Amino acid sequence: MTTNPPSVLFVCVHNAGRSQMAAAFLAYLSDGRIEVRSAGSAPAESVNPAAVEAMAEVGIDISAAAPKILTPEAVQNSDVVVTMGCGDACPFYPGTRYEDWELEDPAGKGVEAVRPIRDEIRGRVEALIAELLPTAPQ
Repeated sequence: MTTNPPSVLFVCVHNAGRSQMAAAFLAYLSDGRIEVRSAGSAPAESVNPAAVEAMAEVGIDISAAAPKILTPEAVQNSDVVVTMGCGDACPFYPGTRYEDWELEDPAGKGVEAVRPIRDEIRGRVEALIAELLPTAPQ
Protein backbone atom coordinates (compact mmCIF):
# COMPACT_ATOMS: atom_id res chain seq x y z
CA MET A 1 0.00 0.00 0.00
CA THR A 2 1.42 3.36 -0.98
CA THR A 3 0.41 6.56 0.67
CA ASN A 4 1.17 10.04 -0.51
CA PRO A 5 3.82 11.88 1.46
CA PRO A 6 2.56 14.67 3.71
CA SER A 7 2.76 18.11 2.10
CA VAL A 8 3.74 21.39 3.73
CA LEU A 9 3.36 24.92 2.38
CA PHE A 10 5.43 27.74 3.90
CA VAL A 11 3.97 31.21 3.37
CA CYS A 12 5.34 34.67 4.09
CA VAL A 13 4.77 38.01 2.41
CA HIS A 14 7.75 38.15 0.04
CA ASN A 15 8.69 34.42 -0.17
CA ALA A 16 12.28 35.64 -0.14
CA GLY A 17 13.65 34.73 3.30
CA ARG A 18 11.86 32.83 6.04
CA SER A 19 9.66 30.65 3.84
CA GLN A 20 12.54 29.89 1.47
CA MET A 21 14.83 28.85 4.34
CA ALA A 22 12.07 26.73 5.92
CA ALA A 23 11.27 25.01 2.63
CA ALA A 24 14.95 24.27 1.99
CA PHE A 25 15.45 22.85 5.48
CA LEU A 26 12.33 20.68 5.17
CA ALA A 27 13.34 19.32 1.76
CA TYR A 28 16.88 18.63 2.98
CA LEU A 29 16.09 17.20 6.42
CA SER A 30 13.10 15.08 5.33
CA ASP A 31 15.13 13.55 2.51
CA GLY A 32 12.20 13.86 0.10
CA ARG A 33 9.70 12.15 2.42
CA ILE A 34 7.64 15.34 2.72
CA GLU A 35 6.35 17.35 -0.24
CA VAL A 36 7.49 20.95 0.17
CA ARG A 37 6.08 24.20 -1.24
CA SER A 38 6.64 27.86 -0.46
CA ALA A 39 4.91 31.00 -1.63
CA GLY A 40 4.30 34.64 -0.80
CA SER A 41 1.30 36.91 -0.77
CA ALA A 42 3.41 39.65 -2.45
CA PRO A 43 6.52 37.88 -3.79
CA ALA A 44 9.80 39.75 -4.05
CA GLU A 45 11.87 39.83 -7.24
CA SER A 46 14.49 37.48 -5.79
CA VAL A 47 15.49 35.54 -2.69
CA ASN A 48 17.14 37.59 0.06
CA PRO A 49 20.94 37.39 -0.49
CA ALA A 50 21.55 37.22 3.29
CA ALA A 51 19.23 34.19 3.48
CA VAL A 52 21.12 32.56 0.59
CA GLU A 53 24.43 33.18 2.38
CA ALA A 54 23.14 31.97 5.76
CA MET A 55 21.85 28.74 4.23
CA ALA A 56 25.10 28.19 2.30
CA GLU A 57 26.91 28.31 5.64
CA VAL A 58 25.02 25.15 6.68
CA GLY A 59 25.52 23.43 3.33
CA ILE A 60 22.16 24.16 1.69
CA ASP A 61 22.10 26.04 -1.62
CA ILE A 62 18.99 28.14 -2.22
CA SER A 63 20.61 30.45 -4.76
CA ALA A 64 18.43 29.07 -7.59
CA ALA A 65 15.18 29.45 -5.63
CA ALA A 66 12.68 32.03 -6.86
CA PRO A 67 9.81 33.68 -4.97
CA LYS A 68 6.39 32.40 -6.04
CA ILE A 69 2.89 33.83 -5.73
CA LEU A 70 0.56 32.22 -3.23
CA THR A 71 -2.37 30.46 -4.93
CA PRO A 72 -5.51 28.95 -3.44
CA GLU A 73 -4.53 25.65 -5.08
CA ALA A 74 -1.22 25.55 -3.22
CA VAL A 75 -3.08 25.92 0.06
CA GLN A 76 -5.76 23.38 -0.82
CA ASN A 77 -3.14 20.82 -1.92
CA SER A 78 -1.18 21.07 1.34
CA ASP A 79 -1.71 19.09 4.54
CA VAL A 80 0.00 21.73 6.68
CA VAL A 81 0.23 25.47 5.96
CA VAL A 82 2.87 27.31 7.99
CA THR A 83 2.41 31.06 7.90
CA MET A 84 5.16 33.50 8.78
CA GLY A 85 3.69 36.95 9.01
CA CYS A 86 1.43 37.06 5.97
CA GLY A 87 -1.54 38.16 8.07
CA ASP A 88 -4.90 38.41 6.36
CA ALA A 89 -3.35 37.68 2.94
CA CYS A 90 -3.18 33.97 3.78
CA PRO A 91 -6.28 32.16 2.57
CA PHE A 92 -8.01 29.86 5.03
CA TYR A 93 -9.58 26.55 4.05
CA PRO A 94 -11.41 24.28 6.48
CA GLY A 95 -9.73 20.92 6.94
CA THR A 96 -6.22 22.27 6.43
CA ARG A 97 -3.87 22.40 9.41
CA TYR A 98 -2.42 25.86 10.00
CA GLU A 99 0.55 26.88 12.11
CA ASP A 100 1.74 30.45 12.55
CA TRP A 101 5.45 30.77 13.24
CA GLU A 102 6.30 34.19 14.62
CA LEU A 103 9.76 34.84 13.28
CA GLU A 104 11.70 38.03 12.76
CA ASP A 105 11.65 39.17 9.13
CA PRO A 106 15.17 38.93 7.64
CA ALA A 107 14.38 41.54 4.95
CA GLY A 108 17.06 44.22 4.80
CA LYS A 109 19.26 42.50 7.39
CA GLY A 110 22.81 41.24 7.02
CA VAL A 111 23.83 37.61 7.38
CA GLU A 112 24.80 38.13 11.05
CA ALA A 113 21.18 38.99 11.86
CA VAL A 114 19.80 36.23 9.64
CA ARG A 115 21.77 33.40 11.29
CA PRO A 116 19.64 33.26 14.48
CA ILE A 117 16.44 33.34 12.36
CA ARG A 118 17.84 30.50 10.24
CA ASP A 119 18.68 28.47 13.33
CA GLU A 120 15.23 29.00 14.86
CA ILE A 121 13.60 27.93 11.58
CA ARG A 122 15.73 24.77 11.52
CA GLY A 123 14.59 23.83 15.03
CA ARG A 124 10.93 24.34 14.13
CA VAL A 125 11.32 22.35 10.91
CA GLU A 126 12.94 19.48 12.83
CA ALA A 127 9.99 19.45 15.25
CA LEU A 128 7.52 19.49 12.33
CA ILE A 129 9.30 16.54 10.70
CA ALA A 130 9.11 14.61 13.98
CA GLU A 131 5.33 15.22 14.02
CA LEU A 132 4.71 14.37 10.36
CA LEU A 133 7.08 11.39 10.21
CA PRO A 134 6.95 9.98 13.75
CA THR A 135 8.89 6.87 12.79
CA ALA A 136 11.64 8.82 11.04
CA PRO A 137 15.16 8.47 12.43
CA GLN A 138 16.28 11.67 14.09
